[in-house]
Amino acid sequence: MVELKTDTSIESMYEAGQVVGRALTAVQKAADVGVSLLELDEVAREVLREAGATSPFLGYRPTLANTPFPAVICASVNDAIVHGIPTGYRLRDGDLVSIDCGAQLGGWAGDSAISFTVGRPRPADVRLIEAAEQALAAGIAAAVVGNRIGDIAHAIGTVCRGGGYGIMDDFGGHGIGRRMHEDPPVPNEGRPGRGLALRHGMVLAIEPMLIAGGTDEYHAAPDGWTLKTNDGSRAAHTEHTVAITDAGPRVLTAR
Repeated sequence: MVELKTDTSIESMYEAGQVVGRALTAVQKAADVGVSLLELDEVAREVLREAGATSPFLGYRPTLANTPFPAVICASVNDAIVHGIPTGYRLRDGDLVSIDCGAQLGGWAGDSAISFTVGRPRPADVRLIEAAEQALAAGIAAAVVGNRIGDIAHAIGTVCRGGGYGIMDDFGGHGIGRRMHEDPPVPNEGRPGRGLALRHGMVLAIEPMLIAGGTDEYHAAPDGWTLKTNDGSRAAHTEHTVAITDAGPRVLTAR
């Protein structure tokens, strides 16, 4: 069931979203050659603590997971697409890093992700990240009252496929509200004019995930969480929590 949020609830979700935005900004600022992924996780934890927020990631255990997630960020490096567990790995020159973060504040959740490079960027990585950001922007632009979920999916998929990038079939965006994952699912590829109609008060986490090699194939790493490209190519992940309103899409996790 899809819950329509009141305007007051959307304002509360904005507060949660701003905590997420601050956490991601702080993590990206701290990310440098030699910094460990665990250190980046601690940066995000401190932002959440200062805001009086909790993490919907920490301890999260969906049905298919063997263990609860042990961190407040997902830190996915190079050929890791999403759900990377922060470890003692220290960032190297040229690494492509995707950070996903959530916050729970006042009973409401926010969820957002960014991709960036550390040190000297590879031109191909720059293009990949730009395409991910463009796909996210296209998805947000399609998130208007009167459109359908398929219009968002089509907008994202058009950018991804147009750049020659792969898309994970089984993963995409989702509804969000009092819980991090709610209905409806928001695919990253689809047919326009299909799916659930968008209405004022719906709040969606829109999140393109692009695979540089053009393949859609991926696998789970031995940790049971990290999803990696099968061809070893790099990946990028972007995400915003977006409210559907009569005045147009409102990005609640804007940084």
